[in-house]
Amino acid sequence: MSTAIAVFHGAFGRVCLYSMDRRMAPHAHREGHLIFHVQGPPAAMSVGDQLWPISPGQAVAVSPWQSHYFQNAPSSQPTLALVLYIRPAWFLEVARQVTASLQFGRVGIEVTDRLGHLVRETAATMLDPDADDPMLEDRLCALSQSAYDQSWQWTESGRAFIGPNVVSRDFRIRRSLRILQRGVGEDIDMCAVAREAGLSRPHFYKLFREQVGLTPNLYLNALRMERAIDKLSESADAVADIGFDLGFSSQASFSRFFIANGVVPPTAYRRCVQTPLPH
Repeated sequence: MSTAIAVFHGAFGRVCLYSMDRRMAPHAHREGHLIFHVQGPPAAMSVGDQLWPISPGQAVAVSPWQSHYFQNAPSSQPTLALVLYIRPAWFLEVARQVTASLQFGRVGIEVTDRLGHLVRETAATMLDPDADDPMLEDRLCALSQSAYDQSWQWTESGRAFIGPNVVSRDFRIRRSLRILQRGVGEDIDMCAVAREAGLSRPHFYKLFREQVGLTPNLYLNALRMERAIDKLSESADAVADIGFDLGFSSQASFSRFFIANGVVPPTAYRRCVQTPLPH
């Protein structure tokens, strides 16, 4: 069973040390996402309908709202992975270029000696419950920036990249996004959302995927995970109550959803959270 070894929250976003041995469901989130191998058998991440290796020499970069899922190795041993969830606003603030975006140039990241050293130092800090590492956030910044810079090397845009093209979304999709955001804890009928947005269901799904990059259902799941993570880390609410508030009929169904989209059960996640992230 996948387990959470340590989870730190802060202005950066989240950094997690996960022991992973099960496939996840396709999902997405608004943060940028970096996954580094620490030890155990190699694994993979499915991004863009392609499997990308998570191994001693290869890491994976996932842009915000890009659908993906973890694929474990055919082994009885779990893979220990360092997983970063990077807030775009934080990255914009600390990046060397004011026009920087968290859209990665490519998914596959080569783990250079420098990146490997940063990964090992970060994992060592997280494995030591008594560690007080004032350089942790600086190290996470260096990890994020180095992986981001490398992702744009050897691409057509290369060093000239100053951010992705800003998509002007159809007003009906903007309306549907507001409906989904307001209804995170409700039993949402996507047909009703399509009607309220002024679209037929097939046209709504097609246009939503074209302009957002994923299906309405995956987008709603991402919003529910965000709300769940905030509640688990910032409140003392019972896990069952958090699940009910998010529209789940039982704690068991909420736990299955959280495992499929967030690696571990919600109770295990809450036990491991340390916040705020050390400065």
